[in-house]
Amino acid sequence: MKILVTGAAGFIGSHLSKRFLSEGHEVVGLDCLNDYYSVELKMARLARIESEPGFTHVNIELQDDAAMDKMFAEHKFTHVVNLAAQAGVRYSIENPRSYIQSNSVGFLNILEGCRHHGVQHCVFASSSSVYGLNTDMPFSVHDNVDHPISLYAATKKSNELMAHSYSYLYNLPCTGLRFFTVYGPWGRPDMALFLFTKAILEGKPINVFNHGKMRRDFTYIDDIVEGVVRVTKRTARANPEWDGANPDPSSSPSPYKIYNIGNNNVEELGRYIEVLEDKLGMKAEKNYMDMQPGDVPATYANVDDLVEDVDFKPNTSIEEGIGNFVDWYRDYYKV
Repeated sequence: MKILVTGAAGFIGSHLSKRFLSEGHEVVGLDCLNDYYSVELKMARLARIESEPGFTHVNIELQDDAAMDKMFAEHKFTHVVNLAAQAGVRYSIENPRSYIQSNSVGFLNILEGCRHHGVQHCVFASSSSVYGLNTDMPFSVHDNVDHPISLYAATKKSNELMAHSYSYLYNLPCTGLRFFTVYGPWGRPDMALFLFTKAILEGKPINVFNHGKMRRDFTYIDDIVEGVVRVTKRTARANPEWDGANPDPSSSPSPYKIYNIGNNNVEELGRYIEVLEDKLGMKAEKNYMDMQPGDVPATYANVDDLVEDVDFKPNTSIEEGIGNFVDWYRDYYKV
């Protein structure tokens, strides 16, 4: 495969690119290296894959339609995995326009590139945040998700709808992946595990939202990557049993599919912190707070379709995953 991975200097994108390269595929990694968080960390991630044979980095923005079209025309990708996005639920409340530019306009350019340049399969990152006000657990891809509670979630839902329209109009195989609370080595500095680890090691208090009662389906990075690789190789196909009188949101009469990739196991935030304290050998000073706007109290992934279609079920425990993150953090920051 010749694969475009967008967000290649990001947390998931760098791990995924390294995996594809290890299998002998050619990877073009798009990343504009914006400063939403540490560019130094992004460059360090990129350095891990730039030395690999078969990797090319392109530094352009998704919303630059002329540059995007030129890139697609030049490289003739067989597959696209779109992971680039303006991330973060809370930041979408502070800076909504950046989300529309990156996540909506940018994704349109991805779809146009795929449509005009013969891409065989477009895989794109959605998010567990699309479940919004849904409370029926575990979250199923067969449930409607029409009530997002942040603009970030709304842009991810819009990506699913945009992809379906292109799948239907142009017979473009599209697969959307709803990731659940991804964590692990090389993670994002704005995410809870990174923030907690940094604060505890510096002897500073940590902010614990919803008084530690948040429940999350924490999913380790290697499990996310395994799921993405398997799904990328399984080109989306039409569902011959799809019924417009009883529509299944996860499939279509066109080549389109949605999957959850989550650990299928829910943990309280308080327990997550206890495991981190154990791995660090230090206790956290906790600042208990109310839930933040845009957050949901719980996430929990039903992964039955993932298991059925690609024979994979994430299973890394938080004890193993947090331990690996702490080892990486201490090594990277020389703590």
